[in-house]
Amino acid sequence: MQFVMRFWMVALMIVGASWVQGQEIVAHRGASHDAPENTLAAFRLAWQQQADAIEGDFYLTADGKIVCIHDKDTGRVAPGATARVVAKSTLAELQGLDVGSWKGPAFADQRLPTLADVLAIVPEGKRIFVEIKCGPEILPALQKQLETSGLQPDQIMLIAFNADVIRQARQRMPQYKANWLTSYKQAKGSNVWRPELSTVLATLKSTGATGLGTTGNAEVVDKEFVRAIREAGFEFHVWTINDVDGARYWQTLGVDSITTDRPAYLREHLGL
Repeated sequence: MQFVMRFWMVALMIVGASWVQGQEIVAHRGASHDAPENTLAAFRLAWQQQADAIEGDFYLTADGKIVCIHDKDTGRVAPGATARVVAKSTLAELQGLDVGSWKGPAFADQRLPTLADVLAIVPEGKRIFVEIKCGPEILPALQKQLETSGLQPDQIMLIAFNADVIRQARQRMPQYKANWLTSYKQAKGSNVWRPELSTVLATLKSTGATGLGTTGNAEVVDKEFVRAIREAGFEFHVWTINDVDGARYWQTLGVDSITTDRPAYLREHLGL
């Protein structure tokens, strides 16, 4: 009920103004509602579903390759095999695993793609959000692959929870935008959520980030929160939103992009 009331209060504030325009629909790990996450099948389906961008997660392997996977190990996406720790495994060992059958037998041929594999299927005019899941050790290899990918700098957005990764990425590769990511935890026995807005702003400034990527927590992120982010000169992005009412709330706040597992569904219902 509190969420619904907040949504309509914000909506009423913009009556008479044009509806917020220009939100990008970003496919979270590809079209991961319909295909196995972080696979080429999911990314290709995202393009078919008219996503503006894809988001993928990337780790450095033991042999210095960059592979697309969300978790530190393969247990969740390859449940029929012994779990391999990504950082301690070679690319060949990781690509020997079936990472699609858990979603359905039609995806049994899916293997963990490399960063190069994913970059190669980004169409002209579309974007990729590259989430760095490990530490700064990935940056030299990442820089080389991004700069030789054939993609334009404005097609690439770097994102990470690790503030030091964002700081070093911006120093090494200032041509790419970068979002610092955060979620929020409520302090036990209080109404205080951390990180607080002042901490968020301080982190954005200290890292040289160009924007904030925030989890879709409407208890924390309201009109005043967004105004402060905008006035400080940062972009504002949200993840992972799969319901229409929630997405409309974030539209009213003027979000730059909405990351979702269901790009076609949101695009259709939001009229984007």
